[in-house]
Amino acid sequence: MVNARSGLPARRYAVAVGAALVLAACGGGDAAPPSTSAPAPSSSPASPSPSATLPLPTPSPTNGIPVGASPFSGLPGGADKPVLVVKIDNTRAAQPHSGLQAADLVYVEEVEWSLTRLAAVFSTTLPDEIGPIRSARISDIDIVAPFGRVAFSNSGAQTKLLPALAAANIIDVSAGVAWDAFYDDPGRPTPVDHMADPTKLLVYAPDAAKARDIGLVFSAEPPPGGQPVDTVSVTWPSSDISFTWDEAAGNYVVGLNGEESRSTEGGPQRAATAVIQSVVQTDSGYGDRDGGKTPLVQTIGKGTALVLRDGRMWSVTWERPDLQSGTRFYLSDGTPMPFAIGQEWIVLMDRSLKPKVR
Repeated sequence: MVNARSGLPARRYAVAVGAALVLAACGGGDAAPPSTSAPAPSSSPASPSPSATLPLPTPSPTNGIPVGASPFSGLPGGADKPVLVVKIDNTRAAQPHSGLQAADLVYVEEVEWSLTRLAAVFSTTLPDEIGPIRSARISDIDIVAPFGRVAFSNSGAQTKLLPALAAANIIDVSAGVAWDAFYDDPGRPTPVDHMADPTKLLVYAPDAAKARDIGLVFSAEPPPGGQPVDTVSVTWPSSDISFTWDEAAGNYVVGLNGEESRSTEGGPQRAATAVIQSVVQTDSGYGDRDGGKTPLVQTIGKGTALVLRDGRMWSVTWERPDLQSGTRFYLSDGTPMPFAIGQEWIVLMDRSLKPKVR
């Protein structure tokens, strides 16, 4: 077939070839392991918060979420729209990303060999194209749980993970199901050539959960205090991310893997708010066929975080009492940390790492 938007030849993914699509998918189909040794074991898990499920805030002037705005970004027109979460590659070969600028919220999670992947949440705006799309990981189930039964798209998953994904509270719109929404971009190398039409993906999820509050609070004005900072970065052995304040634009330029991020729409990715959330990571029991171990990113519990907005940085705490609850971020006085309105980035960083601030 031919992709109607670009005129590029498209290679459909049929269910019959799902095993191949399961793609070297998640295991060895990913980027080749670096020459360095495998990452060291992570620290022991923290105990989950004993507190009861906290009620989520509803749109009101007090939490800065106006009626009709997205509960993920505060952007107007984002309420009550279906939610699509897409796994996106985050290697240099994946640049430029397509459609990522339209996401309300972007999570950064560590995978095998200290590489990272993106889990992008789309709701307010659907771009024409999203990609390059990559495979699912076990941590994705916990990350997307607070959003409800959303449409979840990826290029496949290792066979061992498929039962867990099937049991999760998601609607599968992966390549093996929504095959006619996927196509390969011949201008990109394999395996970072898998692209998809988000409108077609949602055809397979007519009952996808609508955008609902996940506990974030928004304000056009920052809270008092905060430390002036120019750039904050996190470095893994095989990946890195940075957020650099752009005073003229009033947001942060996102750097990925040693260079300014790029997009097919033009310009870099930008964040209104960036969060460096310190989490516990353990061995998930999953891994790739080359011996890389998949970390389990533990997003339930409590811990510390850095929040960047308006050229300043706040040291905060976070709490997520259970699987269904969203994560709340608190200032030192116990009041909610308000995010700036716009695209939000949340970096899930193993607590053994230390961000660099300058």
